[in-house]
Amino acid sequence: MYSPEVCQQARKSRDHRFDGLFFVAVKSTGIYCRPICPAPAAHEKNVTYYEHAYHAADAGFRPCIRCRPDSAPGSYAWLGVETTAVRAKKLIDEGALSSMSVGQLADRLGISQRYLNALFKKYYGTSPKQYDLYKQCDLAKQLLQQTRLPVSQIAFASGFNSLRRFNDAFGRLLSLSPSQFRKERDVFDAPISLFMAFRPPYNWKAFHQFLSVRLIEPIEWLTQTSYGRSFSLSGYSGAFTAYFDAQRHGFKVEITINDIRGLHLVVANIRRVLDLDADPEFINQHISQYLPEDVVLVEGLRLPGIWDPFEAGIRAVLGQQVSVKAARNLLCKLVDNKGEEGKLGDILFPNPATLHTCDFDFFKMPASRKSALKSLASFCLSQSENDDLSAWLSIKGIGPWTVDYAKMRGQSNPDVYLGGDLGVKKAFAQVGHLDTEKCAPFRSYLTFQLWSTL
Repeated sequence: MYSPEVCQQARKSRDHRFDGLFFVAVKSTGIYCRPICPAPAAHEKNVTYYEHAYHAADAGFRPCIRCRPDSAPGSYAWLGVETTAVRAKKLIDEGALSSMSVGQLADRLGISQRYLNALFKKYYGTSPKQYDLYKQCDLAKQLLQQTRLPVSQIAFASGFNSLRRFNDAFGRLLSLSPSQFRKERDVFDAPISLFMAFRPPYNWKAFHQFLSVRLIEPIEWLTQTSYGRSFSLSGYSGAFTAYFDAQRHGFKVEITINDIRGLHLVVANIRRVLDLDADPEFINQHISQYLPEDVVLVEGLRLPGIWDPFEAGIRAVLGQQVSVKAARNLLCKLVDNKGEEGKLGDILFPNPATLHTCDFDFFKMPASRKSALKSLASFCLSQSENDDLSAWLSIKGIGPWTVDYAKMRGQSNPDVYLGGDLGVKKAFAQVGHLDTEKCAPFRSYLTFQLWSTL
């Protein structure tokens, strides 16, 4: 948490770089805001600062309808936070508690439920269940204010199983009823349009350039100002297109989905793929301490995510020992031959069930490479709940580079250094002395910084 002096300065200047890193509660009004709120600034004596929005809500403040704290970019405290706590928060952000209990989440993490609750209380100041409820209500607020979906649809889209439970949680956590945000409209938006904020700077040019040479058609599409793709996630499918808006520091995202109940999962994954919750200035400041003084880091660099770890693994296997262009051609051929039609007519990346029986006779490549593809598909099919990709190393033909690449782009792990990558080795030689260990926990960003020097 920043000092009160820093918070005061950021609040008064409405500095977008601090958006989502703390929240401003005004005691005289009972409302909490983002530091960029356009409303007249309150007197400092009436202000309390909170690191997380749910802390302000727990203290009895209600969200500002004008600046909408639910729309702020997220804050990921990677430094000084126990790894298991970070992993638990990430899984909850991705919707884990919509399909399992807190006890089952603890089992997945290999710890007791009591220890998981203690970790969450220590590092995030709340319980896993309470945090999940707040995240669900946060998405509901965005949908209430940014779409014309009826409240009944929004309840399910946010991850609630009943309208009654939604109304109860919403009123209890946010001190407002859904109807106070807007009147009911019995209309279903198609596509659903949401604005997703980021913390500037965001280097769209670098993000766009990286994706442009790796684009898999027809499941992905790219223009000068947008990126989109089809998706399948936990039985839900559809497509999204994200339009970059530099002036508003965010993306306008249009989403089509076959079942509104999966929307909260999809929204969380889109934020990960676009790396919207990174704090690029903080990351660069941390890395630059361990680089030679003449090395200038690219500003606003993000990690371009891949929709899921399985797709990232297939991309990595097909990218072994070939050029980026050759790998892209192979992936397009794979989608042409084994891509599936989604429930809304979109072409989807082939899933493990499809590829584990595939003989890949349309590829001209060594049999060992085809075998690795098939074995990876079979492994992922049999262990779909295992998010520890290190287990892939038991598969013949899958090595550390493939696993690390899938972790970095398929899971958006911020601390993967691809030291075995040929491009990274070349860039490392140009940079000179570099202690990569000290760049933790942001070595994925270091990897992309090194690639950018080539």
